[in-house]
Amino acid sequence: MISETSSSTSVKELPTCNWPSNDPLMLEYHDKEWGIPLHDDQKLFEFLVLDAFQAGLSWKTILHKRENFRKAFDNFEPEVIAQYTEGKIQLLLQDAGIIRNRAKVRGTVENAIAFLKVKEEFGTFDRYIWQFTGGKTIHNKLTSFSQLQATSKESDAMSKDLKKRGFKFVGSTICYAFMQAAGMVNDHMAGCFRY
Repeated sequence: MISETSSSTSVKELPTCNWPSNDPLMLEYHDKEWGIPLHDDQKLFEFLVLDAFQAGLSWKTILHKRENFRKAFDNFEPEVIAQYTEGKIQLLLQDAGIIRNRAKVRGTVENAIAFLKVKEEFGTFDRYIWQFTGGKTIHNKLTSFSQLQATSKESDAMSKDLKKRGFKFVGSTICYAFMQAAGMVNDHMAGCFRY
């Protein structure tokens, strides 16, 4: 199912996935970030944090709070987040600009600690995380939204290994969403200009 993006210009509109709908922030995310191979450790950590907060919520909700998350979580710097005190956690739980879920906030601190350990072991988180797809993007060639999967054998393996390393909120579905965001999986519709 391919739809056209809405545009006020006279430029020929490009075919795109239909899930961003007509939300400008979702469209920009689809066009400039989602599914583009990502190898920057800090950005990978940001997606890990945001996908964990998305659990049980819509991506639109998270995306519209993304700037608030950046401010609240020190621009997603794992070295800073790993040092958060109980006082800082309590301040975050009072911040109406983010999702104030106690387990997810604490999980973010634990994930920062685990993330730094992975970096120490592998040199970069990028080197570690891309091993689950053999260092390449998996292209799924989807032609309809109904073909979209929620997990894969790769996300299962990633989830299992992340949990073993102490990461929280890294079930297979969250891992698959992360893989889509980081371009480890290309789930753009085959007719989408980003495919």
